[in-house]
Amino acid sequence: MLRRLRGARSGVAAVEFGLVAPLVLMTMMSLFDMGYTIYTSVLLEGAIQETARQATIEGSYTKTSELDEQVTSAVQAIAPSAQLSFKRTAYTSFSDIGRPEDFTDVNKDGRCDGGEPFEDANGNGAWDQDRGKAGSGGARDAVLYEVRVTFDRPFPIAGFLGTSPSRTLVARTVLRNQPYDLGEKTVKVATCA
Repeated sequence: MLRRLRGARSGVAAVEFGLVAPLVLMTMMSLFDMGYTIYTSVLLEGAIQETARQATIEGSYTKTSELDEQVTSAVQAIAPSAQLSFKRTAYTSFSDIGRPEDFTDVNKDGRCDGGEPFEDANGNGAWDQDRGKAGSGGARDAVLYEVRVTFDRPFPIAGFLGTSPSRTLVARTVLRNQPYDLGEKTVKVATCA
């Protein structure tokens, strides 16, 4: 009986297919998922570059929701369930991006605290780790435009891989506003709280 079983070849292809098919399907779905994510990322980058250029002209600050809707429409054309959030931060120059406000460290502890003077670059009355001002800024300001997109994965691969069923992408671009207004910029000096 064992000799007959060892020599039997019927059904081998079905068993081999049953062993290999899940692996091939999972690999294919992973590749499709990765391709979809890359395509969505490239689409997002292109959309924010185009919108950011439009946002640098005079009067664009009155159209921010319209400009954000352009990005939303472009992304939702490929990822219909995508949720987008937008953030604009204005800086006086490109070199200011991500820099804290300057302060005089009187007690030499490396922190802005208790009455130490600081330069209130964003005018909010408090020392900040980031000197940027929320919004589109004014003439010649460098504006960091950031879009965060969260969307559901189109393929049911997350459960098999132990990953999240949704993806989050963040795209950023920085452009300088056109010199449409040559108003003076003032910097306030205050003391740390």
